[in-house]
Amino acid sequence: MSPGRVWRRLSLRGRLMLLGVSGLVAGLMVGGVLLVTVLGGTLHRGAEDSAVKTADGLAELIANDSLPDPLPVTGDDVRAQVIDGDGRVRAASLGADRLVPFLYADERPAVRRDKPTTVYIPGERIGVNGPVQVVAVPAGTAAEPRTVLVAKSLGDLVRAVDLLKHSLLIAYPLLVLLLAAIAWRVIGATLRPVEALRAGAEAITDGARLPLPESRDEIHRLAVTLNGMLGRLERARARQRTFVADAAHELRSPLANLRTQLEVAQRIGDPPDTDDLLADVRRLGRLVDDLLLLARADDLAGRPDPVTGPVDVGGLLAEVAARYPAKVTLLPVAGTPWTVGDEAALDRVVANLLDNAVRHARSRVELAAAVVGDQVEITVTDDGPGVPAADRDRVFDRFTRLDDARARDAGGAGLGLSIVRELVARHGGTVTLADAEPGLRVLVRLPAAELPAMPGTDDPDLVVEPDQPRSVQTGLARPTTPAG
Repeated sequence: MSPGRVWRRLSLRGRLMLLGVSGLVAGLMVGGVLLVTVLGGTLHRGAEDSAVKTADGLAELIANDSLPDPLPVTGDDVRAQVIDGDGRVRAASLGADRLVPFLYADERPAVRRDKPTTVYIPGERIGVNGPVQVVAVPAGTAAEPRTVLVAKSLGDLVRAVDLLKHSLLIAYPLLVLLLAAIAWRVIGATLRPVEALRAGAEAITDGARLPLPESRDEIHRLAVTLNGMLGRLERARARQRTFVADAAHELRSPLANLRTQLEVAQRIGDPPDTDDLLADVRRLGRLVDDLLLLARADDLAGRPDPVTGPVDVGGLLAEVAARYPAKVTLLPVAGTPWTVGDEAALDRVVANLLDNAVRHARSRVELAAAVVGDQVEITVTDDGPGVPAADRDRVFDRFTRLDDARARDAGGAGLGLSIVRELVARHGGTVTLADAEPGLRVLVRLPAAELPAMPGTDDPDLVVEPDQPRSVQTGLARPTTPAG
């Protein structure tokens, strides 16, 4: 089996353990090598410095012509010789050979006359165990050159370094095993809440939540986030079930009417009333269109709505109000309200509000627009029964109809205000309800935009006047200019 497959088959605990132990072993190995290297180098430099001091002292005695014999040295593992230019031993310390120099003839050319030189020789040459460090220091005069040789045994040093190596070879595996056992317990304790989350997620049912760990750490925050996600999913699922049930209920009534009329017409042999059939078909069409629009709004939730361009709010209100002759009064527009967005969607917003107002008004429906600060305000006011303050948020929910005069009549399905809120929110605006004393006032706020420049010109100071045709203001048609 390849290492990659073995790695993939390991559990998360095993992977973390393997990574941790591998890193620990690598770190201990590097640290041990550095420790042995640094310690050995330090001991070698210390031995060399001690030998150089001894040799310098003997060289000074030669310079003063007061060299004793035997040579004075300190330590049982130190030997000293003074040789002349021909390699003959002129003086030696106790225990040092007086006939054969420490360095053979082929080793002496490496000795420099301007500074101390270190040469390593086997210990058997001077009768000791282990390697020997020989420091050669030039002395005497040019006429009578002398060389001081100080040999220091490195056996104790080598044994100390070997002892350290053996200690590390024994201690490191034990330390790795101990730390691996501790890491195994710590990793297991760390991943135990994750396993609890997994087990809770596997056994989760409607309305259930994942268990929260006691520790206030990242895993606790993960569990809180997952529970929040489960709550959102549960609410979305509940909304979906409610939406499907309400949609089925709303579709059932016109379909039942159509079926009843067609079955009655089939039995009695008379043609059905086409006006009633068309009314039900139109109601079905409006309901299907509303459902498709809300489904598209849900699909686009969290993503920016495509912006088509500047919209002349005053011209838009005039165009929509013209569809309700003798029912809607368009008040004078204050200023030059412009916004940026989808003109068809804003047309749907105003039309839905006017449909709702006309359906429930007693005698008066007023439509107005104004620029207030950096916002465009669209107001629809009717003198109907109004909406109680406690229900003004609820009426924006889908398929919501009140039990008073704003109940089902004229084919209302309770989706108009939901569509208004969705479309206004997509344009970065808000919609609120207030008392009109009597009646209801609906206030839509949209971000205001600057009056756009005349299409076809690059002059930013040349703008369209509000009294020009709306098709020119919105750029749907360009003004004709003389040829040439």
